[in-house]
Amino acid sequence: MTGAAFVPSSTHWGTFLARDTESGVQVRPHPADPAPSPLLHNIPAMRDPAVRIARPAVRAGWLRNGPGPSDARGREPFVEVEWPELIELLAGELRRVYAERGPQGVFGGSYGWASAGRFHHAQSQVHRFLNCLGGFVRSVHNYSFGASAVIMPHVVGPDVPVTAGLTDWPVIVEHTELIVAFGGIPRKNTFVASGGITEHAVPGHLRALDAAGVEVIAISPLHEDTPDIRGARWLPVRPASDVALMLALMHVLFAEGLADRGFLQRYCTGADVLEAYVATTPPEWAEPLCEVAADEIRALARRMAARRTLVTVTWSLQRTEHGEQVPWAGLALAAVLGRIGLPGQGFGHGYGSMGDVGIRGAGTRMPRVPQGQNPVAECIPVARVADMLLHPGEPFRFDGRTLTYPDIALVYWAGGNPFHHHQDLNRLRRALGRAETVVVHEPFWTPMAKHADIVVPVTTPLERTDIGAASTDRHIVPMHPITAPYGEARDDFEVFADLARVLGVEEEFTEGRTAREWLVHLYTGWADTTRRKLGIDLPDAEEFFAGDVIALPAQPADRAFLVAFRADPDGRPLRTPSGRIELYSERIAGFGDADCPGHPTWIEPEEWLGSPLAQRYPLHLIAHQPRGQLHSQLDFGPQSARTKVAGRAAITLHPQDAAVRGISDGDVVRVFNDRGACLAGARISDGVRRGVVVLPTGAWYDPLPDGTCANGNPNVLTRDRGTSSLGQGCTGQHALVEVERYPGTPPPVRAYGPPEFTSR
Repeated sequence: MTGAAFVPSSTHWGTFLARDTESGVQVRPHPADPAPSPLLHNIPAMRDPAVRIARPAVRAGWLRNGPGPSDARGREPFVEVEWPELIELLAGELRRVYAERGPQGVFGGSYGWASAGRFHHAQSQVHRFLNCLGGFVRSVHNYSFGASAVIMPHVVGPDVPVTAGLTDWPVIVEHTELIVAFGGIPRKNTFVASGGITEHAVPGHLRALDAAGVEVIAISPLHEDTPDIRGARWLPVRPASDVALMLALMHVLFAEGLADRGFLQRYCTGADVLEAYVATTPPEWAEPLCEVAADEIRALARRMAARRTLVTVTWSLQRTEHGEQVPWAGLALAAVLGRIGLPGQGFGHGYGSMGDVGIRGAGTRMPRVPQGQNPVAECIPVARVADMLLHPGEPFRFDGRTLTYPDIALVYWAGGNPFHHHQDLNRLRRALGRAETVVVHEPFWTPMAKHADIVVPVTTPLERTDIGAASTDRHIVPMHPITAPYGEARDDFEVFADLARVLGVEEEFTEGRTAREWLVHLYTGWADTTRRKLGIDLPDAEEFFAGDVIALPAQPADRAFLVAFRADPDGRPLRTPSGRIELYSERIAGFGDADCPGHPTWIEPEEWLGSPLAQRYPLHLIAHQPRGQLHSQLDFGPQSARTKVAGRAAITLHPQDAAVRGISDGDVVRVFNDRGACLAGARISDGVRRGVVVLPTGAWYDPLPDGTCANGNPNVLTRDRGTSSLGQGCTGQHALVEVERYPGTPPPVRAYGPPEFTSR
């Protein structure tokens, strides 16, 4: 393919053009993108042979001793094998586990960010394959907004897409006067959208906010969460205190007659319970918690009542202890103001959390691989995977039910790196050691691949044909192969087709189609439906796969959150028990879970600057999303490298916190608490509150013999505990830590190299 013309392809951070040359892959933005993501600079690194898996590999101990629990995962060398042997070994292990334990003994551990392509979507492929074998234990919800995904259906009903069906940006620009943004509006996150994004529109909308003179109050410990517009002001709140501030604002609104009682009576239930509670949360109560002056809280509440106000909450704020309370309290605050359902006012959840929030797609369902039916009822919240492996047979609470952790023998992971998403990585290593077999499909020697027993080398999106599409994008992208597959890498579909043939389910899995035939089938079915629905012409499959991006008609950008409900609450009631917004939920109260009461409540976290633990660990760590890559993808790429300090992840400290510890800009430091430690490069900035440090996620886990991560992965420090018994979401955003200057010469970073290999 060397010397070919530039052709389109897609990632979760944007559509691009690329070609293969003798000096490597060249990438440039697609001309349809008004604000291309800087993450595109990482793409050529997909071909870096230093990090690629060239051939199938099996952990030496597993090959020698067979399946079984082992603490050697991640510590033992691998043996490279030929493909026929790998297929036979893996098919044999699948036969054994399904025969001895049934599908309840298999965990299909997969996360959906591996590729923007809709056919070569690793999660869909592995789930389809395992369903052909009889099913598997699955995970539900996600690490991004797991707590919100459980609490909000109780509050506004299961059919209100509170993370996607929000007010459109143009409506905000036209109608909003004041945005009170809890968690701010972080620009770095807006370059990413699940399934891909061709037009990065949020930067343009922020410029339009600026031109319209919209006021933004960014409530966050980090200045970078404040949009760069003239009307923006930073309110550096104490971390984890947002709910206290929201309750105090509601107290002022009720106490000063600024609450919209007509709205509360007509559209809500439980307002009397909420009002009685917030009577006990005046600004003087909140001031020492959130460290915002009581007079400033009162002034903000009055300003919110006097202006056309939109209350927004980022997804990051619910990735904490009792994270369910944050979006619930934010929605309640908007309800007390009476603004929900009005253009540009009310409530929003996720602006600044992803690039497609507040963005309209084409209004048509994009192509996707059917996964089949999974007859296994057992499931876990996605962030409870270590609990499941460590505590088989034990009960746990989730969304008002008492469930039981299944006893997992085989973990099958394709399309994800849990050593990025999960917390308390030393605990995760112990948990993986309890499984009998761990299988990983990967193009790269990620930390998860190094902790596998069977490693299956698969292709990257640069090495195959696919369809790039997302429900929130109005474009569909022919993803052209840019380079030949690296080494002996195969597509996930090809691997599963080979396994299905050996296991006797080939026809069920492939339906008699090759990968190319599946792509034509998916596109053709989508195109036929879309032609009828939208009344437009679309090319046939061969023309599409040989061509460029297709732009579909844009939907009107006139959507407002819950506008239909406000217009007709009797004819269009919410699917809640009351048909109204539940400011008090009898259902949640009836669950009897003390860590999630029946109305928005301040519950003091165990780890924050107001807790006794802060005497030992006086710095509040915020582990947010990285600016140099998507999650941990291509952490070895050049754009990711530009964000690092001393060759490892950068931790940002306030100048005064750095000074008292003798830390200078560029030093290597040790970040630690009772759970673990990591090394990071120090960056000194007054853009963080004093007492707060910021270490982004995404650095590949690089354990030293004592478990310290040499590369700066903050998840050796974060706690592996659910948000509450209700949501059981991820709490990886916050932790208490201490930081010290690393003495002497720090160990090198070895995260990106392959493991050791040995002969049989």
